[in-house]
Amino acid sequence: MSDGLAARAEELRELVRRWDYAYHVLDRPEVADATYDAAYLELRQLEEAHPELVTPDSPTQRVGSQLGEQFAKVRHRSPMLSLQNAFDEEEIRAWDKRVRGVVGDEVVYIGELKIDGLAISLTYSGGRLVRAATRGDGMTGEDVTANIRTLKSVPLSLTPLRGLPEEFEVRGEVYFPLEAFEKLNQQVAAAGRERYVNPRNTAAGSVRQLDPRVTGSRNLQTFMYTLDPAGSARSQWEVLDGLEGMGFRVNPHRRRLAGIEEVIAFHRHWHDHRQELAHEIDGVVLKVDRHDHQLELGFVSRSPRWAIAYKYAPEEGESVIEEISVYVGRTGVLTPVAHIRPLIVGGVTVRNVTMHNESQVNAKGIHVGAEVVVRRAGDVIPEIVSVKDPKPGWRMPARCPVCGGEVIREEPYIAHRCINPFCPAQRMERLRHFASRLAMNIEGLGYSTVEQVLEKKLAAEPADLFRIPAGQWEELEHFGPKSAENMVARLAGARNPTLARFLYSLGIPQVGEATAEVLAAELGSLDRIRNASEEELRGVESVGPSLATEIRHFFAGQGGELVQHLLDVGVQPKEAAPRGEGPFSGKTFVFTGTLETMSRPDAEGAGAILGRQGRRQRQRQD
Repeated sequence: MSDGLAARAEELRELVRRWDYAYHVLDRPEVADATYDAAYLELRQLEEAHPELVTPDSPTQRVGSQLGEQFAKVRHRSPMLSLQNAFDEEEIRAWDKRVRGVVGDEVVYIGELKIDGLAISLTYSGGRLVRAATRGDGMTGEDVTANIRTLKSVPLSLTPLRGLPEEFEVRGEVYFPLEAFEKLNQQVAAAGRERYVNPRNTAAGSVRQLDPRVTGSRNLQTFMYTLDPAGSARSQWEVLDGLEGMGFRVNPHRRRLAGIEEVIAFHRHWHDHRQELAHEIDGVVLKVDRHDHQLELGFVSRSPRWAIAYKYAPEEGESVIEEISVYVGRTGVLTPVAHIRPLIVGGVTVRNVTMHNESQVNAKGIHVGAEVVVRRAGDVIPEIVSVKDPKPGWRMPARCPVCGGEVIREEPYIAHRCINPFCPAQRMERLRHFASRLAMNIEGLGYSTVEQVLEKKLAAEPADLFRIPAGQWEELEHFGPKSAENMVARLAGARNPTLARFLYSLGIPQVGEATAEVLAAELGSLDRIRNASEEELRGVESVGPSLATEIRHFFAGQGGELVQHLLDVGVQPKEAAPRGEGPFSGKTFVFTGTLETMSRPDAEGAGAILGRQGRRQRQRQD
C-alpha cells in the first residue's frame, strides 16, 4: 500500500469530520450534500479495499454529529443510527438484491418520505413525556425537553400500547413547515433583520433555543416513525399504526411496496409531486417491513442493513465564473474559490464555490468567464457540476497571495502550501484554531478579536496570548475592564488542558481531534509524543507512515519551538490515563431471546460499534 493512499484516507477523514461538525453542530453546512456523499463514499470504498487503513476514529465507524455545549447530555437507550444512501436506480436495485439474498424474494418494504429536519428522541415513562433529546453523536444527544414540550404535536401524556414497558422511546423528525417558515422570514424582514436561509437549519436552531418560548413561537411540526422497544408490533407498518394510535403525527404518505419496481415507482412519484407537500423532502426512506427479517439482516458499522435512504438528485442552475481567488489556511494550504455570478438555487443565493485544489479546478476545466452548471443538494453551498467550454491550465500562484512567500507542492499530496511560517493568514488561522472550542476552548477569541490582536502586534503565536495583560486587552474594540479581566482569567484557566485537546490545538498536519485522542491515549504524555521516533509513532493505532513523518517533522522543527514556548508560559497538558484491556476484551457475545431495555437488533448494533475497537487492538497485536 502506498503512502499516497494513506494520506488520501486521512485527508478524507479530516474533511468529513469538519463537514459533520459544521452541519450537525453549527448548523452551517460548508459543502453540498453531493460533495459530502462523494467524499464519504470514496473514504468507505478506500477502507473496504484496504482494511489496514481503517481507524477507530474514522467517520465510517461512528454515527452522527458532535454535541453542542449549551445543553445537558443524554445517553440514548439504544444507538440512533444513520442510514445508507442510494442515489440512482442501479444502487437501489443492488441493495434490494442483497436484502433478498438474505430474507428471500417475498420481502415487503415500507416506503416513507425522507423529511428534511432534525432527528429527535422522546422518552416516555408511565405514559408521560420525561425527556427529549437530539440525535447528537448517535450514542449521546442534547437534552431539549423544555423546548420540545412547546410543540403541540408532541403528546405530553398518552396511553401506552399494550406490551410496552414502563419506559420507552419514540423517535422521529422535527421540521419547519414551508408556510410557517415563510411567515417567520416575513417577520424578521419587517423587523429589518436578515432572513433565515432554509427550513432545515432554522428548525435545528429553533429546537436548540435557550428560551423555550422562542421554540414555541416557531410553529414547528413533527413526524414520528420509530418505537423502541417495539412492544407487540412485529413489523414497521404495525409500529407506524401504533404510533398513530398513541396520538403521534405519522406521515400519511407511507406505502407497502411489494418488490423493487414498486419501490422505484414510489420514489419517482414523490420526485414529481414533492412541490405539492407542505414540507421539504430530499428523498424517500425504505425499510424492510417485518422485524424478523430486520433481525436476520442486522447492522453494519453505523447503519442498519434493512433500511436505506433513496435520495433525489440535487437541484441545478447555470451561472458564469467571474473570478478565481485563493485563500490561505492555518497550515499554509492554498484553496482556490470560484466566484460566480449570483445564482439562486433552491431558494439560496450562491456566490462562491470552493474548489479545494488545483487538480480539481483543472479536472473540470474551470476558468474565468466559463459558463457552468451549479448544483446543491439540500441547504448547502453548491458545487460546479460541469463546464460548457472547459479549459484546463489554471495554475496555483507561485507566491502566497497574502505574504508573497514561496508556494510548494509536496508529493504525494495534491495541495499547495505557503511555507512562510510568519504568513499573516496562517497566523490568524493558527490562533483561531488554537482557541477554538474543540482545542483549548478559550471563549471570546473569535475572528475579530484575533484580527485586532495581530494588527496591534500583541501576539504572533499562541504562547503570546498568555502574556497579554488586562490593560492591553482593554484597548481592543468591544473590550472593557471587566471583559479584559475575564479574558485573562479564561486564558489562565486554559493552562492545564487535556493532552488530546493540547495536541489538537497545535495544528499538526493530518492530526485531527480523533487522532489526537488516540495519540494521547496510547503514548500518555507530551514528552513521549514529541520525542517519539517515526517507528514508535507508526506503532500507534491509526498512525501510518505519512502521518508519523508529519508528526516527527512538526516536533523536530518550528512546531517544537511553539510547544516549548507554551510550556514556558505555564501551559502544562495533563497526562492521559493509559489505555488497557477491558473485562470483555477477546470475548464474543450472542443476543438471544427478549431484552428488557432494547430490541435485539439495536443491542447487536451497539455491540458491534463498541466491540470494534477491541477487535482492532487484537488484530494489531497479532
